[in-house]
Amino acid sequence: MRRLLLALPFALLPLAVAQAHDDHDHEHGSLGAHEHGVASLNVALDGQTLELQVDSPAMNFVGFEHAAKSDADKAKVAAAKAELEKPIELFGLAAGACQVTKQELESPLFGGHEHHHDDDADEHEHEHEHSDIEASYQLSCKQVDALEQLDLSELFKRFPATHKVNVQLIGRSGQQGAELTAAQPRLSF
Repeated sequence: MRRLLLALPFALLPLAVAQAHDDHDHEHGSLGAHEHGVASLNVALDGQTLELQVDSPAMNFVGFEHAAKSDADKAKVAAAKAELEKPIELFGLAAGACQVTKQELESPLFGGHEHHHDDDADEHEHEHEHSDIEASYQLSCKQVDALEQLDLSELFKRFPATHKVNVQLIGRSGQQGAELTAAQPRLSF
């Protein structure tokens, strides 16, 4: 995991800068703009180790970004978390005989990051904050040569509010970036 975290920012900086210039949502003025319907995915294949990192507005996966208070909202969060715990299915990786060796799911909606506020003004401001969902996976793949492509068909099917995933991939073919959609959900390794 550490290798991916250190290598990707430097290797993918030119692609991120190019994406930032193409980004029409200048609301936040940063490379990591929070845009509903859009997620990012970093992928690195090194030997038999495959690492994936997803960053998405919670809106894409659960339909809201506020703390889940109702039973219906809590059920949506639990269902999304259960789906995110299945990376082999979500990313079409069955061909590689991969097994998850490490998995981390983080979001304020999952209860991982509690925010405490002292007054009503802070609480009102918190209601308008954006919540993201971040997922990191490390997989060991026995048949890495059988991994021909990343396929996000299931991700788009299970999370239909996700319209676009900006992918940065380092694989056998080198470094590449792509914008995947439900109509075009695949990227070759």
